[in-house]
Amino acid sequence: MDKNARIFVAGHRGMVGSALVRRLERAGYCNIVTRTRAHLDLTDQGGVNLFFEEAHIDVVLLAAARVGGIHANSTMPASFIYENLAIETNVIHAASRWNVSKLVFFGSSCIYPKACPQPIKEEYLLTSALEPTNEAYAIAKIAGLKMCEAYNRQYGTKFVSLMPTNLYGPNDNYDLQSSHVLPALIRKAHEAKARGERSLAVWGSGTPRREFLHVDDLADAAAFVMESSVVDGVFNVGVGEDLTIRDLAQMVCRVVGFEGELVFDATKPDGTPRKLLDVSKLGQMGWTASIPLEEGIRATYADFLEHHAALSQTAVAV
Repeated sequence: MDKNARIFVAGHRGMVGSALVRRLERAGYCNIVTRTRAHLDLTDQGGVNLFFEEAHIDVVLLAAARVGGIHANSTMPASFIYENLAIETNVIHAASRWNVSKLVFFGSSCIYPKACPQPIKEEYLLTSALEPTNEAYAIAKIAGLKMCEAYNRQYGTKFVSLMPTNLYGPNDNYDLQSSHVLPALIRKAHEAKARGERSLAVWGSGTPRREFLHVDDLADAAAFVMESSVVDGVFNVGVGEDLTIRDLAQMVCRVVGFEGELVFDATKPDGTPRKLLDVSKLGQMGWTASIPLEEGIRATYADFLEHHAALSQTAVAV
């Protein structure tokens, strides 16, 4: 791909978007286009159309989204479905209208049914009911990938969808009201260690199994697809291995240095029992993840200490 191509990274301040920018800069792309929400609200259709008309974008990496963990998804389903549908609708339509040469849409593994056979293949989409705790977000992401398929079929666009597993890494969200499980565990273990506590409470039974992908691996997969001859389709992105939440919590505690007891609160929701992706489609094309989980958690904890320690210091002081 031309290193001078104008690549719009939508959502560049988020964990995925910032990883995409780092990856593109490392590869030598020199026309990376970004906009903060103050300058471009992606839920505003008129503003998005005007932006695409004036900016002459060649490629879109659509990472902008309203995201969160079980608590946020369960308590704010209207926000999750509305904002994500609005962003996807506006950006995908404008990209088609203004002749963007390629678009990569980022979904989530939560699009798949709750009771999926494991590992989950792309063709299992819409074969049975979704997990209720994140249904609103999942429906929005399913609509986004189906929009990409529909525009490809009707208008000949080249819109590709990536469905990553659970993500973690630099620039993650550590707000305990809206974060995902891994960053929440990092913060809780750090604060428990700082307070000298003897136990750490973990939501759920600890038995669900989850797969975790470092966000830099996702960015690498996106660059691989962007630069490839692939022009449509849905592709899972993951590592092809999972572990229980109990094992994950023990690993986080080992990295952080918290030596207390783990206490699992089975009154809190577990979510889907297992969610392991079949990543053979991308593997057959030549891409595989490269960052081992414990190594990635160590790097993420170092980033937490450097950029998010003040958040925890306030909580510990309280």
